[in-house]
Amino acid sequence: MKHSVYEITLKNGAKGLLINVPGASVMNVKVQFRAGCRYAKKPELYEIAHVVEHLGFGANAKYKDEQAFESEFTKNGAYHNAWTSDLSVCYEAECADFEWSRILDLHRISITEPRFNDEELKSEKSTVRSELTGYLNDYSRLIWPRLMASTGEVIPTLRERLATVGNIELKDIREHYRRTHTAANMRFVITGRLPRHRRRAVSKMLENWNLKPGDRLEAPIDELHAGDPVLIRRKDASNITFGFSFITPRKLSSEETHVMDCLNHILNGTTSSRIFGQARKRGLIYGIGSALTNGIHNSSWDFDGEVNLETSDELFALIKKELTKVLNGDIKDADIEAAKSYALGRHQMSAQTVSQISDYYSDSYFLGGDIEEYDKIPSIISGIDKSKIVALAREYADSGIKGFAAVSSCEKAIITSLAEQLNL
Repeated sequence: MKHSVYEITLKNGAKGLLINVPGASVMNVKVQFRAGCRYAKKPELYEIAHVVEHLGFGANAKYKDEQAFESEFTKNGAYHNAWTSDLSVCYEAECADFEWSRILDLHRISITEPRFNDEELKSEKSTVRSELTGYLNDYSRLIWPRLMASTGEVIPTLRERLATVGNIELKDIREHYRRTHTAANMRFVITGRLPRHRRRAVSKMLENWNLKPGDRLEAPIDELHAGDPVLIRRKDASNITFGFSFITPRKLSSEETHVMDCLNHILNGTTSSRIFGQARKRGLIYGIGSALTNGIHNSSWDFDGEVNLETSDELFALIKKELTKVLNGDIKDADIEAAKSYALGRHQMSAQTVSQISDYYSDSYFLGGDIEEYDKIPSIISGIDKSKIVALAREYADSGIKGFAAVSSCEKAIITSLAEQLNL
């Protein structure tokens, strides 16, 4: 879908993108604050941002409780949600074009005029406990906090997170909200049919949001280092669920993220890929994947999968062999061209709906204020070559910062042996 992007800074200090999609029948609204779990006032309140998020569509200045607000918000089919991460709390909504003004105003009320109360706090604390308890049975959710902590990130385990929920009181909720939900700490991406007159109307509405001025909160910086292999022992885990990361202590550019996406496709993107494809052909594994996580202060090259104990040595020998080939520049030109063709096709498919367009811009904008210009991506993809792929792969391998974690019933020595095969 054709679209135009306009970045605006409001008088109150908030900043955001207004994305005009001519002829769109829906509008998507995302409002983000740097208010995530890492901004808790003290470690004992780590889950406070999560609870604030759950209370986000509860009682407010106009509606007595969540049920009353929900009934009004959704009466014409509109949708809302929220999510929390280490850095962010983000509130989302999507509605039919004809009611955009009503929904944006309801979004304003819920975000700027909440009425936190003990009854809803008690209910949502219970809900958060239930959510986190469920995660204890998801091995991938167990792995990554332990891996990240092993490399120096200040990340608690799931059980430690659960233990903090009971410490949260109403006064803590109000303090966290006042400190983080300020105008200068707010970013937004609003996508839909936004010609000039409507952009002016949206800007005027946002200017009137009742938020204190505040500051854009800084992202925390961790001192990263190589981590020792971590085994999370589960008696009922008959195979090995694993994750490992190579980390470089800097943020990658837009061009570099596309280079790494190409490399990940070559390694694990299809059944003809160099790690996943070969592993499946040999019957070593059901699935393995790799992806880039690009942060503000560092970037990680992440791998995860599951493997049976009896095939784990052969799998990790294959991983080491193929990664070593990449580091030595042993990559076929045909594989690079195929990965670039795939990337171009996926890029063209990434802007078919208003929601997709919003997602495309919001991730990088909320993270660091970057605007990924959609029309420039094809030329960036076409410029990817072997030298760029090899240089980035070597940067990750040579950084000296890596982590490995696994869930299994096996002995720690086995996990240590697998991790040692990643000494490239």
